[in-house]
Amino acid sequence: MMENFVIYNPVKLHFGQGVTEKLGKSAVPFGGRALLLYGRGSVKDNGAWQQSRDSLERAGIRVVEYSGIKSNPIVEDADEAAALGRREGVDMVVAVGGGSVLDTAKFVALAIPAGHSCWHFATGEKKPVQALPVLGVLTLAATGSEMNAVAVIQNDKEKKKIGYGHPLMFPRHSFLDPTFTLSVPANYTAYGIVDLVAHALEGWFGEGEASLTDRFILSIIREALEYGPKLMQSPGDYTLRAKIMHAATMALNGLTVQGKKSGDWGVHSIGHAMSVLWDIPHGASLSIAYPAWLRLQQDRIPGRIHELGSGLFGSGDAGQSIEQLASFFHTLGSPLSLSEAGTEPDQKAKQALFEVMTINKVDGIHHKLSEDDYRWLIDQMA
Repeated sequence: MMENFVIYNPVKLHFGQGVTEKLGKSAVPFGGRALLLYGRGSVKDNGAWQQSRDSLERAGIRVVEYSGIKSNPIVEDADEAAALGRREGVDMVVAVGGGSVLDTAKFVALAIPAGHSCWHFATGEKKPVQALPVLGVLTLAATGSEMNAVAVIQNDKEKKKIGYGHPLMFPRHSFLDPTFTLSVPANYTAYGIVDLVAHALEGWFGEGEASLTDRFILSIIREALEYGPKLMQSPGDYTLRAKIMHAATMALNGLTVQGKKSGDWGVHSIGHAMSVLWDIPHGASLSIAYPAWLRLQQDRIPGRIHELGSGLFGSGDAGQSIEQLASFFHTLGSPLSLSEAGTEPDQKAKQALFEVMTINKVDGIHHKLSEDDYRWLIDQMA
């Protein structure tokens, strides 16, 4: 049956060429000082940093910068950025970059007024009661963080990567100019496409019968199937970049879980374990994990997998559906195994992955995983 659901998404999304010019005007109601977060320099090459800073300064907003956010965001960066924000008395956090920068910004926005490490929120030790406003300028089509209230953070010392969500973490405004994604290299373009497909699939395998939501999910994945390979061949095509950027946002803004019990996030948790161990890019970890997870589920939920393949590829059975999805990931150039991702899957590496999956209690919301499943999946992913 269809699950009860509530729709709530307060993000004001600005999409299209030149929309970042509105950043400063949109930020003015929140105060006069902004903490500007970004990664390791690409935003200065694609123009996103300059346009964002110029727009804020034209509006009379003083800018304080924190740079160097990693592609798998770590707790140390978030805590250091929060400490800087407290010292400078900032009124808002502006994230310029991909999902990792946006995720970091969400934790920073919680940690600044709280005065303690953001890790306490991720683990559930502390509950947020307030947050600074977050504004995002997106430069990578992948995670959907620009239009949701969820973020992930990694603690290398504890070998944990945790996803956390709270309504206070919704960005107030997000600016999506596909122009900023034109310079994204081929591998990260592919990883972003894999990520958006994975988000849609997680909605598909959530509990609950919601036919309209299923149609939304299939349509989002079809966008990736049709335009993803074309984009890999024509990376400078603005229209293709815009289509993928739009699809990535729709894949994780609540559209794919209406009438379902959230989504089934076990595959994301498997990918997080790989990131903790080997810093494998998130999308790359998903193209390794998803086919393996589907093969594990092939005899458990064959009908649901076949229905997916039939809707996307016209597949005749569950097995064909899985292989066609894996073939799509391979066509994009995303790895299908740990060895393809540059990790030697010897016994030591397999045991390390098993231990990290155990520490992180990798599991699905609807489709549960046992330790025997862990070992089976690790052999499949090798």
